[in-house]
Amino acid sequence: MCGIAGLAGADAGRHEHTVGAMGASQSHRGPDGTLHAASSDGRAVLAMNTLLIVDPQAMPGPYLDRASGILLAFNGEIYNYRQQASAWGIPLAARESDAHFLLRAWAKIGPSCLDGLDGMFALSVYDPRAGKLFLARDRLGEKPLYWRLDGGRITFASEITTLTGYGTAPLVLRPEMLAIETPVGIDTPFQGIQLLAPATLLSFDIASGSLDQTTWWSLEDRTPFTDTYTEALAKFSVVLAEQVPLRAPACDFALLLSGGLDSSVLAYLLRPPVCVTVRYPGHERLDELQIAATIAADIGAELVVVEPDHIDFTKALPRMMGALDYPMGNASTFSEHMAYRKIADLGLRVVVGGLGPDEFLMGYVRHALVLFGPEAVLNAGMDAYRPLAAKLMHTAGQALGPAEAVTRLVLRGPDPDGRIHDLITGAMDRAGGDLARALTLADLATAWRPLVMTSDKLASAYALERRSPYLARDLVELSYRLPAEHSVGGTSKLALMSWSGRVRRLMSVHCGAWGS
Repeated sequence: MCGIAGLAGADAGRHEHTVGAMGASQSHRGPDGTLHAASSDGRAVLAMNTLLIVDPQAMPGPYLDRASGILLAFNGEIYNYRQQASAWGIPLAARESDAHFLLRAWAKIGPSCLDGLDGMFALSVYDPRAGKLFLARDRLGEKPLYWRLDGGRITFASEITTLTGYGTAPLVLRPEMLAIETPVGIDTPFQGIQLLAPATLLSFDIASGSLDQTTWWSLEDRTPFTDTYTEALAKFSVVLAEQVPLRAPACDFALLLSGGLDSSVLAYLLRPPVCVTVRYPGHERLDELQIAATIAADIGAELVVVEPDHIDFTKALPRMMGALDYPMGNASTFSEHMAYRKIADLGLRVVVGGLGPDEFLMGYVRHALVLFGPEAVLNAGMDAYRPLAAKLMHTAGQALGPAEAVTRLVLRGPDPDGRIHDLITGAMDRAGGDLARALTLADLATAWRPLVMTSDKLASAYALERRSPYLARDLVELSYRLPAEHSVGGTSKLALMSWSGRVRRLMSVHCGAWGS
C-alpha cells in the first residue's frame, strides 16, 4: 500500500524540501523507501512511499522515463499489467513491475491507457512535453487521493493530513456528516481540500494554471444483461473463477474470514495460508467462529482468532483516529483495525477482504426491505431487523417511494436540507428504472466511500496492502448489468449463492460451513 504526494507549478523546484517533508509525513504507507524527485524542467516534484509486493528487490519510486522526461508516482496494483504490456507492445525486463509498465504506457499512448488498466490505483504523472500534471484514481476509488490549489500551484497526497501540514485548512462541518457520519462526493472536512472522485482524471496546466477534470469510466453506462438466468450464471461463474485468482498475491497473505458467503467463496478460490476472524465473546448472534473454523480447516489454512474487548478499544482509538484523518461512517472500523494489527504482527504484507458483493449483488438487508417491503423481510424470519424495518412503516399504511425508503434506511442523523435525499434521488434517477441498479448507485453515492477509505487507511497504518478481489472490473460490470431477478430472486446475492453451490460440490465442502 504505497503513498504519493507532490507539488506542481512554475516554481515547484524551489519547494523540493517541502515535498520531501510531505512524503515523510506518510512514510508508514511505504516502509521500503520514501523518495522524491524533481522533473527535468523544475516544474513538478513528486514523492512516493514504496511498499514492495510484486518484487521485493524492485527499485522504489518515483519513476522516470528518460526518453520523454515523464515522471510517475504510483500507489496501488495493476493486476493485468503483463497482459496489457504484451497487447500494447511495451517491453518489460524480468524484474520490472506494474509501475514501469504504467510509465511506458503513459509515454506511449497518454491518459487513454487508463481504460485498459484493471486494478486499484492513485497516480500522478508529470509530462514535460505537455507541461501538465495528471492525477487519476481507479474506477471504484479503492486508493485515496486528495488535492488542493494554492495560487498557481497544485499539491496532492494520499493522506489529507499531509496536505493540512503543507498549509492551513480550516475545519468545515459538512451537513451530511450529521446525517450519515461521513462526507459525500468530493467534499472533505477541510476547506480548500478535495478528494479526487473515483474514475476521474485531473489535468493541471502549469503555464496557464487551468485545471480540468474528466470521468474516464462510468458504471451506469453498462447495458443491461438480457440473457436467461442460466446463461447469466454461466457467465458469472466464468468471470468469477477467472478474475478473483488474478488478485491473489505471490507472497503469503491473510484473508479476512467471517462466516459469511463473500469471504467463504474467496477462501476456496484463493486458498490463503492464513485466515483471520474477529469475534466478540458473549455476542452469540454475531459470532461466526464455528463457520470460519470449518472453512479454514477444510482449505488447510491457519485460523487466527482476534477477540478484542473494551480495553483494546480504548487503547486503539487514538491510532484509529489518526489513521482515518476524519470521521467515516463504517461500523466495522474497530474490527478491521484489530485484524490489520494482528496481520502486521504476523509479518505479512497483504490482506484480502470480501468487499463488493453486498453493494453489487443486493446483499444488505436494506436492499431486501426496499425491494420486497418490511413485512416480507420480517415474515422471512429476520425479526432481528425489526428496528430497521420500522423506519419504513408508514402510519397511514401508504407505501414509500424507493428514494424515500432508501433515505430513511441510511440516515443516522438529521438531514434538514434534504441533501442525502437529493443525492439518493439523483443516483436512482440515473439507473433507468431498474431498482436493483438504482440501489447500487445509491450505495456508491453514500455508504461506499467510507468502506473503501477505511480499508485503505487502516491497512496502510500498518504498512499492509488491502486487496478486494470482487472489485475486478469485469465482475463489477457484470454484477451491475444483471437484472434484479438474477441478482436477488427472493434472496440476497443469488448469483453468488448459486455459484457457491458449485464450489461446494467441486470441493466437497460441508453444507453447514456456509453462511448466507
